[in-house]
Amino acid sequence: MSVVSEITAASSLWIDTVAGVVSARLANVKPVRRIEVAENEAGAFTMRLAPTTKIADGELFACRVAVTDGALNDPLSPQWAAAVRGGVVELQLRPSRFVFRPIELPGRAAEFLDGIIRAQIDRITPWAPSEALFHWTAPHTIAGDRIETTVVATGRTAALSLVQAFSDLGAAGVGIVTETQEHGRITVLDQRSSKLAESRWIRTALIASLAATGVLAMLSLGLGGFVADSYDTQQQQTQQRIAERRAVMRGNQTGSSGSPLDLLIRRKQTSPSSVIVIEALSALLPQDTYATEVRIEGDKLQIVGVTRDAPSLISILEQSPHFASAGFFAPTTHAANESGERFHIETKLKPYFGSGT
Repeated sequence: MSVVSEITAASSLWIDTVAGVVSARLANVKPVRRIEVAENEAGAFTMRLAPTTKIADGELFACRVAVTDGALNDPLSPQWAAAVRGGVVELQLRPSRFVFRPIELPGRAAEFLDGIIRAQIDRITPWAPSEALFHWTAPHTIAGDRIETTVVATGRTAALSLVQAFSDLGAAGVGIVTETQEHGRITVLDQRSSKLAESRWIRTALIASLAATGVLAMLSLGLGGFVADSYDTQQQQTQQRIAERRAVMRGNQTGSSGSPLDLLIRRKQTSPSSVIVIEALSALLPQDTYATEVRIEGDKLQIVGVTRDAPSLISILEQSPHFASAGFFAPTTHAANESGERFHIETKLKPYFGSGT
Protein backbone atom coordinates (compact mmCIF):
# COMPACT_ATOMS: atom_id res chain seq x y z
CA MET A 1 0.00 0.00 0.00
CA SER A 2 1.35 3.42 -0.97
CA VAL A 3 1.83 6.28 1.43
CA VAL A 4 -1.04 8.22 -0.18
CA SER A 5 -3.39 5.25 0.26
CA GLU A 6 -2.40 4.86 3.90
CA ILE A 7 -2.96 8.57 4.58
CA THR A 8 -6.33 8.45 2.80
CA ALA A 9 -7.45 5.39 4.77
CA ALA A 10 -6.34 6.91 8.07
CA SER A 11 -8.11 10.18 7.29
CA SER A 12 -11.31 8.36 6.35
CA LEU A 13 -11.21 6.30 9.55
CA TRP A 14 -10.65 9.43 11.63
CA ILE A 15 -13.54 11.24 9.91
CA ASP A 16 -15.91 8.30 10.42
CA THR A 17 -14.95 8.01 14.09
CA VAL A 18 -15.36 11.71 14.82
CA ALA A 19 -18.63 11.88 12.87
CA GLY A 20 -20.01 8.93 14.85
CA VAL A 21 -19.01 10.41 18.19
CA VAL A 22 -20.39 13.87 17.40
CA SER A 23 -23.60 12.40 16.00
CA ALA A 24 -24.08 10.32 19.14
CA ARG A 25 -23.51 13.37 21.34
CA LEU A 26 -26.03 15.40 19.34
CA ALA A 27 -28.57 12.59 19.57
CA ASN A 28 -28.24 12.61 23.36
CA VAL A 29 -28.46 16.38 23.64
CA LYS A 30 -31.35 17.06 21.25
CA PRO A 31 -34.82 16.59 22.79
CA VAL A 32 -36.38 13.52 21.16
CA ARG A 33 -39.83 12.04 21.72
CA ARG A 34 -39.22 8.44 22.78
CA ILE A 35 -41.81 5.70 22.61
CA GLU A 36 -41.36 2.25 24.15
CA VAL A 37 -43.04 -0.80 22.58
CA ALA A 38 -42.56 -3.69 25.03
CA GLU A 39 -43.27 -7.33 24.24
CA ASN A 40 -44.62 -9.55 27.01
CA GLU A 41 -44.21 -13.30 27.39
CA ALA A 42 -47.38 -13.94 25.41
CA GLY A 43 -46.00 -12.04 22.40
CA ALA A 44 -48.32 -9.04 22.75
CA PHE A 45 -46.97 -5.49 22.45
CA THR A 46 -47.76 -2.55 24.73
CA MET A 47 -46.91 0.96 23.54
CA ARG A 48 -46.24 3.79 26.00
CA LEU A 49 -44.23 7.00 26.22
CA ALA A 50 -40.81 6.75 27.81
CA PRO A 51 -40.76 8.10 31.40
CA THR A 52 -38.61 11.10 30.38
CA THR A 53 -40.82 12.10 27.43
CA LYS A 54 -43.49 14.79 27.68
CA ILE A 55 -45.93 15.91 25.01
CA ALA A 56 -47.70 19.22 24.65
CA ASP A 57 -51.20 17.86 24.08
CA GLY A 58 -51.51 16.13 27.44
CA GLU A 59 -50.93 12.59 28.60
CA LEU A 60 -51.05 9.53 26.35
CA PHE A 61 -52.12 6.31 28.05
CA ALA A 62 -50.50 3.00 27.21
CA CYS A 63 -52.21 0.95 24.51
CA ARG A 64 -51.86 -2.50 23.03
CA VAL A 65 -50.74 -2.98 19.42
CA ALA A 66 -50.56 -6.10 17.26
CA VAL A 67 -48.02 -6.45 14.45
CA THR A 68 -48.24 -9.11 11.73
CA ASP A 69 -45.91 -9.40 8.73
CA GLY A 70 -44.59 -5.89 9.10
CA ALA A 71 -47.95 -4.15 9.52
CA LEU A 72 -50.16 -3.16 12.42
CA ASN A 73 -53.38 -5.13 12.65
CA ASP A 74 -55.34 -2.11 13.87
CA PRO A 75 -54.62 1.56 13.09
CA LEU A 76 -53.35 3.78 15.89
CA SER A 77 -55.41 6.53 17.41
CA PRO A 78 -54.75 10.03 15.99
CA GLN A 79 -52.91 11.01 19.19
CA TRP A 80 -50.58 7.99 19.07
CA ALA A 81 -50.07 8.32 15.32
CA ALA A 82 -48.97 11.96 15.84
CA ALA A 83 -46.66 10.90 18.68
CA VAL A 84 -44.99 8.17 16.60
CA ARG A 85 -44.48 10.52 13.64
CA GLY A 86 -41.02 12.07 14.04
CA GLY A 87 -40.31 10.20 17.29
CA VAL A 88 -37.94 7.37 18.16
CA VAL A 89 -39.54 3.97 18.75
CA GLU A 90 -37.74 1.43 20.93
CA LEU A 91 -38.84 -2.17 20.45
CA GLN A 92 -38.19 -4.08 23.68
CA LEU A 93 -38.31 -7.71 22.54
CA ARG A 94 -38.40 -10.65 24.96
CA PRO A 95 -35.08 -12.54 25.38
CA SER A 96 -36.55 -15.75 23.94
CA ARG A 97 -36.34 -14.20 20.46
CA PHE A 98 -32.53 -14.05 20.73
CA VAL A 99 -29.61 -16.47 20.88
CA PHE A 100 -26.94 -15.77 23.51
CA ARG A 101 -23.46 -17.17 22.79
CA PRO A 102 -20.46 -16.42 25.07
CA ILE A 103 -17.09 -16.38 23.32
CA GLU A 104 -13.49 -15.94 24.49
CA LEU A 105 -10.93 -13.95 22.52
CA PRO A 106 -7.36 -12.67 22.99
CA GLY A 107 -7.12 -9.37 24.84
CA ARG A 108 -5.93 -7.50 21.75
CA ALA A 109 -9.06 -8.50 19.82
CA ALA A 110 -11.17 -5.92 21.70
CA GLU A 111 -10.53 -3.33 18.96
CA PHE A 112 -11.71 -5.66 16.17
CA LEU A 113 -14.80 -7.29 17.69
CA ASP A 114 -17.14 -6.33 14.84
CA GLY A 115 -15.06 -8.05 12.16
CA ILE A 116 -14.22 -11.07 14.32
CA ILE A 117 -17.82 -11.73 15.37
CA ARG A 118 -19.14 -11.15 11.85
CA ALA A 119 -16.72 -13.75 10.52
CA GLN A 120 -17.92 -16.30 13.12
CA ILE A 121 -21.67 -15.51 13.27
CA ASP A 122 -22.66 -18.45 11.07
CA ARG A 123 -20.72 -20.81 13.35
CA ILE A 124 -22.12 -19.65 16.69
CA THR A 125 -25.73 -18.87 15.55
CA PRO A 126 -28.26 -20.51 13.24
CA TRP A 127 -28.04 -17.60 10.77
CA ALA A 128 -25.57 -16.41 8.16
CA PRO A 129 -24.15 -12.90 8.64
CA SER A 130 -26.58 -11.47 6.06
CA GLU A 131 -29.55 -13.15 7.81
CA ALA A 132 -28.81 -12.07 11.39
CA LEU A 133 -29.09 -8.99 13.53
CA PHE A 134 -26.47 -9.22 16.23
CA HIS A 135 -24.51 -7.32 18.81
CA TRP A 136 -22.41 -8.18 21.84
CA THR A 137 -22.06 -7.28 25.48
CA ALA A 138 -19.23 -5.15 26.80
CA PRO A 139 -16.12 -7.40 26.93
CA HIS A 140 -14.51 -8.08 30.30
CA THR A 141 -11.06 -9.39 31.09
CA ILE A 142 -10.55 -12.97 32.22
CA ALA A 143 -7.48 -15.03 33.09
CA GLY A 144 -4.66 -15.53 30.60
CA ASP A 145 -4.80 -12.06 29.10
CA ARG A 146 -8.08 -12.87 27.37
CA ILE A 147 -11.50 -11.24 27.17
CA GLU A 148 -15.01 -12.66 27.23
CA THR A 149 -18.15 -11.28 25.61
CA THR A 150 -21.62 -12.58 24.79
CA VAL A 151 -22.98 -12.37 21.27
CA VAL A 152 -26.72 -11.61 21.09
CA ALA A 153 -28.36 -12.44 17.75
CA THR A 154 -31.80 -12.82 16.19
CA GLY A 155 -33.25 -13.37 12.73
CA ARG A 156 -33.07 -10.30 10.51
CA THR A 157 -36.30 -10.85 8.59
CA ALA A 158 -38.65 -11.10 11.58
CA ALA A 159 -36.94 -8.24 13.43
CA LEU A 160 -36.93 -5.89 10.47
CA SER A 161 -40.63 -6.56 9.80
CA LEU A 162 -41.33 -5.03 13.22
CA VAL A 163 -39.03 -2.12 12.45
CA GLN A 164 -40.70 -1.53 9.09
CA ALA A 165 -44.15 -1.38 10.69
CA PHE A 166 -43.22 1.70 12.75
CA SER A 167 -41.00 3.23 10.05
CA ASP A 168 -44.04 3.30 7.76
CA LEU A 169 -45.85 5.35 10.43
CA GLY A 170 -43.21 8.11 10.08
CA ALA A 171 -40.91 7.28 12.99
CA ALA A 172 -37.58 9.07 12.77
CA GLY A 173 -35.80 6.07 14.25
CA VAL A 174 -36.51 2.53 15.39
CA GLY A 175 -34.34 0.52 17.75
CA ILE A 176 -34.40 -3.07 18.99
CA VAL A 177 -33.30 -3.91 22.54
CA THR A 178 -33.58 -6.82 24.91
CA GLU A 179 -32.81 -7.21 28.59
CA THR A 180 -31.83 -10.09 30.87
CA GLN A 181 -30.77 -10.26 34.49
CA GLU A 182 -27.42 -11.77 33.54
CA HIS A 183 -26.43 -9.47 30.68
CA GLY A 184 -28.50 -6.38 31.39
CA ARG A 185 -29.82 -4.16 28.60
CA ILE A 186 -28.45 -4.81 25.09
CA THR A 187 -29.16 -2.69 22.00
CA VAL A 188 -29.17 -4.92 18.93
CA LEU A 189 -30.26 -2.30 16.38
CA ASP A 190 -30.33 1.51 16.34
CA GLN A 191 -31.77 2.69 13.05
CA ARG A 192 -32.29 6.44 12.77
CA SER A 193 -32.68 8.32 9.50
CA SER A 194 -31.94 11.63 11.23
CA LYS A 195 -28.82 10.17 12.79
CA LEU A 196 -27.61 9.04 9.38
CA ALA A 197 -28.28 12.48 7.89
CA GLU A 198 -26.47 14.17 10.75
CA SER A 199 -23.55 11.81 10.35
CA ARG A 200 -23.32 12.61 6.64
CA TRP A 201 -23.52 16.35 7.35
CA ILE A 202 -20.81 16.10 10.01
CA ARG A 203 -18.63 14.02 7.68
CA THR A 204 -19.01 16.63 4.93
CA ALA A 205 -18.13 19.41 7.40
CA LEU A 206 -15.04 17.51 8.57
CA ILE A 207 -13.88 16.91 5.00
CA ALA A 208 -14.38 20.61 4.21
CA SER A 209 -12.45 21.55 7.36
CA LEU A 210 -9.56 19.27 6.43
CA ALA A 211 -9.52 20.66 2.88
CA ALA A 212 -9.57 24.25 4.16
CA THR A 213 -6.79 23.45 6.62
CA GLY A 214 -4.71 21.97 3.80
CA VAL A 215 -5.22 25.01 1.59
CA LEU A 216 -4.33 27.37 4.44
CA ALA A 217 -1.22 25.30 5.20
CA MET A 218 -0.12 25.52 1.54
CA LEU A 219 -0.74 29.28 1.49
CA SER A 220 1.17 29.65 4.74
CA LEU A 221 4.12 27.70 3.32
CA GLY A 222 4.08 29.80 0.14
CA LEU A 223 3.86 33.07 2.04
CA GLY A 224 6.57 31.92 4.44
CA GLY A 225 8.86 31.10 1.51
CA PHE A 226 8.18 34.49 -0.09
CA VAL A 227 8.90 36.36 3.15
CA ALA A 228 12.04 34.27 3.72
CA ASP A 229 13.29 35.10 0.19
CA SER A 230 12.59 38.79 0.78
CA TYR A 231 14.52 38.71 4.06
CA ASP A 232 17.42 36.89 2.37
CA THR A 233 17.55 39.53 -0.36
CA GLN A 234 17.56 42.35 2.20
CA GLN A 235 20.25 40.58 4.19
CA GLN A 236 22.43 40.18 1.10
CA GLN A 237 22.01 43.85 0.21
CA THR A 238 22.89 44.88 3.75
CA GLN A 239 25.97 42.66 3.77
CA GLN A 240 27.01 44.08 0.40
CA ARG A 241 26.72 47.63 1.70
CA ILE A 242 28.70 46.74 4.80
CA ALA A 243 31.40 45.21 2.61
CA GLU A 244 31.52 48.37 0.46
CA ARG A 245 31.82 50.58 3.54
CA ARG A 246 34.60 48.42 4.91
CA ALA A 247 36.40 48.56 1.56
CA VAL A 248 36.19 52.35 1.57
CA MET A 249 37.51 52.46 5.14
CA ARG A 250 40.38 50.08 4.36
CA GLY A 251 41.17 51.95 1.17
CA ASN A 252 42.56 50.50 -2.00
CA GLN A 253 45.18 47.97 -0.95
CA THR A 254 46.74 47.88 -4.47
CA GLY A 255 48.47 51.27 -4.08
CA SER A 256 49.40 53.82 -1.41
CA SER A 257 47.33 56.60 -3.01
CA GLY A 258 44.11 55.07 -1.64
CA SER A 259 45.09 54.76 2.03
CA PRO A 260 43.04 56.63 4.65
CA LEU A 261 45.97 58.93 5.41
CA ASP A 262 46.42 59.82 1.72
CA LEU A 263 42.70 60.46 1.39
CA LEU A 264 42.84 62.79 4.40
CA ILE A 265 45.86 64.66 3.00
CA ARG A 266 44.20 64.94 -0.42
CA ARG A 267 41.05 66.30 1.15
CA LYS A 268 43.08 68.83 3.10
CA GLN A 269 44.89 69.94 -0.06
CA THR A 270 41.79 70.15 -2.22
CA SER A 271 39.50 71.81 0.34
CA PRO A 272 39.97 75.52 1.02
CA SER A 273 40.65 76.54 4.62
CA SER A 274 37.96 78.73 6.13
CA VAL A 275 40.47 80.59 8.28
CA ILE A 276 42.71 81.36 5.33
CA VAL A 277 39.70 82.45 3.26
CA ILE A 278 38.54 84.90 5.96
CA GLU A 279 42.05 86.31 6.38
CA ALA A 280 42.45 86.77 2.60
CA LEU A 281 39.04 88.43 2.35
CA SER A 282 39.88 90.85 5.18
CA ALA A 283 43.09 91.83 3.41
CA LEU A 284 41.37 92.37 0.05
CA LEU A 285 38.36 94.48 1.05
CA PRO A 286 38.93 98.28 0.81
CA GLN A 287 38.74 100.46 3.92
CA ASP A 288 35.38 101.93 2.83
CA THR A 289 33.90 98.41 2.60
CA TYR A 290 32.67 96.26 5.41
CA ALA A 291 30.89 92.88 5.39
CA THR A 292 27.76 92.29 7.41
CA GLU A 293 27.39 88.59 6.50
CA VAL A 294 29.85 85.97 5.25
CA ARG A 295 28.73 82.42 4.36
CA ILE A 296 30.91 79.53 3.19
CA GLU A 297 28.99 76.63 1.61
CA GLY A 298 31.24 74.00 0.09
CA ASP A 299 33.41 75.71 -2.51
CA LYS A 300 31.32 78.90 -2.60
CA LEU A 301 31.65 82.12 -0.61
CA GLN A 302 28.78 84.59 -0.25
CA ILE A 303 29.44 88.12 1.03
CA VAL A 304 26.81 90.64 2.01
CA GLY A 305 27.91 94.14 3.04
CA VAL A 306 28.13 97.90 2.29
CA THR A 307 30.65 99.64 0.03
CA ARG A 308 31.03 102.84 -2.01
CA ASP A 309 31.79 101.04 -5.29
CA ALA A 310 30.27 97.57 -5.53
CA PRO A 311 31.40 96.68 -9.11
CA SER A 312 35.05 97.25 -8.19
CA LEU A 313 34.86 94.43 -5.65
CA ILE A 314 34.36 91.87 -8.44
CA SER A 315 37.75 92.63 -10.03
CA ILE A 316 39.45 92.80 -6.62
CA LEU A 317 38.21 89.30 -5.69
CA GLU A 318 39.09 87.72 -9.05
CA GLN A 319 42.68 89.00 -8.85
CA SER A 320 43.16 86.99 -5.64
CA PRO A 321 44.47 83.39 -5.90
CA HIS A 322 41.82 82.39 -3.34
CA PHE A 323 38.74 83.36 -5.37
CA ALA A 324 37.37 82.89 -8.88
CA SER A 325 34.22 83.61 -10.90
CA ALA A 326 32.93 86.39 -8.68
CA GLY A 327 29.50 87.86 -9.37
CA PHE A 328 26.38 89.35 -7.83
CA PHE A 329 23.74 86.84 -6.64
CA ALA A 330 21.27 89.62 -5.66
CA PRO A 331 20.68 93.21 -6.82
CA THR A 332 22.81 95.99 -5.39
CA THR A 333 20.67 98.48 -3.44
CA HIS A 334 21.17 101.86 -1.77
CA ALA A 335 19.43 102.63 1.52
CA ALA A 336 18.76 106.14 2.75
CA ASN A 337 20.29 105.49 6.16
CA GLU A 338 23.49 103.98 4.71
CA SER A 339 26.44 105.85 3.25
CA GLY A 340 27.17 103.32 0.47
CA GLU A 341 25.65 100.50 -1.60
CA ARG A 342 24.50 97.19 -0.17
CA PHE A 343 26.02 94.43 -2.26
CA HIS A 344 25.52 90.64 -2.52
CA ILE A 345 28.53 88.90 -4.07
CA GLU A 346 29.16 85.16 -4.60
CA THR A 347 32.51 83.70 -5.61
CA LYS A 348 34.08 80.29 -5.93
CA LEU A 349 36.85 79.28 -3.55
CA LYS A 350 40.17 77.86 -4.72
CA PRO A 351 42.34 75.83 -2.38
CA TYR A 352 45.47 77.95 -1.99
CA PHE A 353 47.86 77.67 0.91
CA GLY A 354 50.58 80.02 -0.24
CA SER A 355 53.59 79.58 -2.56
CA GLY A 356 55.14 76.13 -2.64
CA THR A 357 51.92 74.23 -1.90
